[in-house]
Amino acid sequence: MAQTQPRRFKTISEFQQFRGLPKPEHPLISVIDLANVQQLAEHETSIVKDFYSIALKRNFNAKMKYGQQEYDFDEGVLFYMSPGQVLKIEIQKDSSFKQSGWLLLFHPDFLWNTPLAKKIKHYEYFDYAVHEALFLSEKEEMIIGGIMQNIKQEYHSGIDKFSQDIMIAQLESLLNYSDRFYQRQFITRKIINHQVLDRLEKLLADYFSNDDLSKRALPTVQWIAESLNVSPNYLSGLLKTLTGQSTQQHIHHKLIEKAKEKLSVTNLSVSEIAYELGFEHPQSFSKLFKMKTNVSPLEFRQSFN
Repeated sequence: MAQTQPRRFKTISEFQQFRGLPKPEHPLISVIDLANVQQLAEHETSIVKDFYSIALKRNFNAKMKYGQQEYDFDEGVLFYMSPGQVLKIEIQKDSSFKQSGWLLLFHPDFLWNTPLAKKIKHYEYFDYAVHEALFLSEKEEMIIGGIMQNIKQEYHSGIDKFSQDIMIAQLESLLNYSDRFYQRQFITRKIINHQVLDRLEKLLADYFSNDDLSKRALPTVQWIAESLNVSPNYLSGLLKTLTGQSTQQHIHHKLIEKAKEKLSVTNLSVSEIAYELGFEHPQSFSKLFKMKTNVSPLEFRQSFN
């Protein structure tokens, strides 16, 4: 089958019309009952929206692809998409398309000239992959569903000068609760998350034990995340919760451990060690080493004499 370009929706009105839904009562924000969304045809599966979406989905009998990754949505989950992200939905053959839940859509223009316009960029879960969706408890689902209903009720009751501020406050509350629930998920899904941490430790240990490190340069956060089959932001959020360190800090920690080993058991110069560890400039290595240990590489070596 020939590859087709994703269908792009610039406005919420355009998206709702395409899905056979009534025109939104507010052009920049809308809450949709997913039970009313029309079934997707095979040629309509890849979409891009120029606005934010937050979906609380249940009984979604389809596979969703984000990049090359697949995830089965067969229970209540919450996932987030930023403007411009591509989502592909594959309806399973001989299956009925049944789903329930809510879809909250809001355009970046709705946040214009509000503190949330800048703050929203700090909610990292908008850049998580679909398979890193938020699994909600029954109590958490009720909280999120209640906020979505409050937003819907606000624009249904008539727009006045207070409407936007009230809906922005509700939206910010939803995002803050989502942040809290993600932190809970990082902690409660211990087996899965600690498996990621164990794989990270092994990946870094193997990387820095490689004799060809000087030719490979330092590992990047993007490379680490791809190797672990997670998105960079999700990995960073998970690590910060479990260890208090970001992915970059983990890389630096393993790097410094390897540098200490070379400084203490070899006669290599600081410059040679820097090159072996993948640094183009020895000064960069020395600066990082002192920042992490409070001593220079030479001072560390001299402490063994």
